[in-house]
Amino acid sequence: MLLQWRHVTRSAKVLVVDVVLVVRDCALALAKAIDRIPRREIRSIVVVDNASTDNTSQVARDRGAVVLREPRGGYGQGCQRAIQHLEALPIRPDVVVFVDPLSSEDPAEIVNLLLPFHKDRADLVIATLDHSSHRQLLSDKAMLALIGVIYGQRFAELSAFRALRFPALVALGLSAREAGWNVEMLVKGVRLGLLIVEVPVARLRNTETKRKSKIATGQKLLRIIRHAAAR
Repeated sequence: MLLQWRHVTRSAKVLVVDVVLVVRDCALALAKAIDRIPRREIRSIVVVDNASTDNTSQVARDRGAVVLREPRGGYGQGCQRAIQHLEALPIRPDVVVFVDPLSSEDPAEIVNLLLPFHKDRADLVIATLDHSSHRQLLSDKAMLALIGVIYGQRFAELSAFRALRFPALVALGLSAREAGWNVEMLVKGVRLGLLIVEVPVARLRNTETKRKSKIATGQKLLRIIRHAAAR
């Protein structure tokens, strides 16, 4: 189920929130991203270092983040490492927020991503950007259209900037170890009937965005088709 979330009044409900960033050789971008995370809204920042060769880990530690090492490459692999860490904590989080330091969404918008959870009106929240001033990649448009055709549900964005209830995250049983992680989360969430909300967020200026490779695009398409065939 997909909803558009706009303006709500925050309730007094307290959530335990952890933020996860999977990174590799992006010390400068990571520093900027962590500095913009609203600390009052969260319990901890978990940085998974995906075999960096620069000072990415030290930058994270200097800013108070928990640093985990994951020598095996792949965004999904890094996310799996973070989940293992969170599951082992004495108090598990209510919500996990995933932040991509190389994307153009503003991490300060975590405040808005959490609003639907405070009202118990979301299981998964995905950030969306206004593309009137910035063209969306054709590959992303194609994947969103394919998801719409197969699953009958339209989404505006495939953003990695998203928040998810931790029990739902564990229940999804995600297996992707590479770039298909976010797509797998979305299509499995639809199949399991999660309440999915899209929240408009602000764009950062002069952001170093990632180049999406053909291999990553192929992995995402494979995830969509594979889970469609398993329906």
